Amino acid sequence: MSLSQHPLVLLSNRPWNAALPERLRASLRRPVHTIGHPDELRLEELLSLDPEWIFVPHWSHLIPKEIWSRWPTVIFHMTDLPYGRGGSPLQNLIQRGHSSTMLTALRCTAEFDAGPIYGKEPLGLLGTAEEILIRADDLIEAMIERIVLNRPDPQPQQGDPVLFSRRKPEQSNLCHSPAGDLSACYDQIRMLDADGYPHAFLEVNGLRLEFRRVNRRSDGLHADVVIKSISSSSSDPLQP
Repeated sequence: MSLSQHPLVLLSNRPWNAALPERLRASLRRPVHTIGHPDELRLEELLSLDPEWIFVPHWSHLIPKEIWSRWPTVIFHMTDLPYGRGGSPLQNLIQRGHSSTMLTALRCTAEFDAGPIYGKEPLGLLGTAEEILIRADDLIEAMIERIVLNRPDPQPQQGDPVLFSRRKPEQSNLCHSPAGDLSACYDQIRMLDADGYPHAFLEVNGLRLEFRRVNRRSDGLHADVVIKSISSSSSDPLQP
């Protein structure tokens, strides 16, 4: 099998990446295999595929060393590394007041988000989490194409790391926003507004109010609200 016939593997379980494999098949004219669940990420399966590259657009699970040490595995992280190593990068950036960032493609290594870098692209942080992630998907596509076609040598990260902490489900409660701060409340709602994220919420009188599609108006914030019984609410979604 020639190198160009070896497939690409994508690791992602998020809906905004759903069309990415087909677009890459068309643009690169080669097989693209998607893995969407950690139980499917098995060495035996990858040995049978023997991919040239493994790309990780969005993945919240550990990638075993037996995989990333055997095949070049490229993670896409939404910060200007080494700034922002760690979990929940989008939410941490917005909470820190950033209106833009860099989407970084880096090689997976033993230390989280510390691998050498293949490239970076600017990414705006306006709009809802879903809108931002859809824009990131377009950038990821272009970056994958360049990496596959040009095979650049990744370069070591430069500078002192700044670490981010992965968010916990209870941090989606709007009670954690500064009292009376509409801008902070707006950011809290929009940065969690994507499928699979634990949406911003309030709890009162046994009810859980979840907020999405927020916008600013002259008389305050307007948003869609879903009201659920706390006792019947499903478990919190995975954290970003």
